Amino acid sequence: MEWPRTVDDAVAMQERLRTQVITTSAPDLRVDTVAGLDVGYRGDDTVTGVCVVFDAKTLTVLDEVVVEDKTDFPYIPGLFAFREMPVLLTALGRLTVAPDLLVADGQGLAHPRRFGLACHLGVQTGIPSIGVAKNAMGTFDQPGPERGSASDLVMDDEVVGRALRTQDGVKPVFVSVGHKIDLDRACAEVLRLAPRYRLPETTRRADTLTRQAASSG
Repeated sequence: MEWPRTVDDAVAMQERLRTQVITTSAPDLRVDTVAGLDVGYRGDDTVTGVCVVFDAKTLTVLDEVVVEDKTDFPYIPGLFAFREMPVLLTALGRLTVAPDLLVADGQGLAHPRRFGLACHLGVQTGIPSIGVAKNAMGTFDQPGPERGSASDLVMDDEVVGRALRTQDGVKPVFVSVGHKIDLDRACAEVLRLAPRYRLPETTRRADTLTRQAASSG
């Protein structure tokens, strides 16, 4: 597809596509395979896209793809997707196992235009998607200290996600809907993917691969 070349065109695309986001889960939504996606940078214009597919029950890695490419879209908050989407879509296209759910290392609805990377990936591919971020985009009250505790993540007086405690006493992660899934189900999937550590296994493995790719360059 043709990607925007200017900031104005990129914002216009977000405004247009955000109307297509679905924030409910299909009654028959079944997640047997789940993909973690991440992007790493080397220098100003070399991007590495990683996609790792897990068995959702056993958390066994079923497939992983690492792709390197160049980007010339500027580094602008709120528009990171236009640096990262092309290489991630290439990585997704090379998978041999189709994921039922995409987990982006970033935001979904928790975005100034309610259209973060997870939303863009979901709308572009048609695959249910969620954003799991390490840092908050918005304000929140600290959830309770126990695993599974959560509190609303708010932007402009609107709930855009949740601060979710994935392990007792650790910092929360920030979950927001991307596409074709509701927030309750998104949080449940993140907890299933994070049995031992703060970050879901999808994010942990994808992070590892992006760091390895950066150091190998």
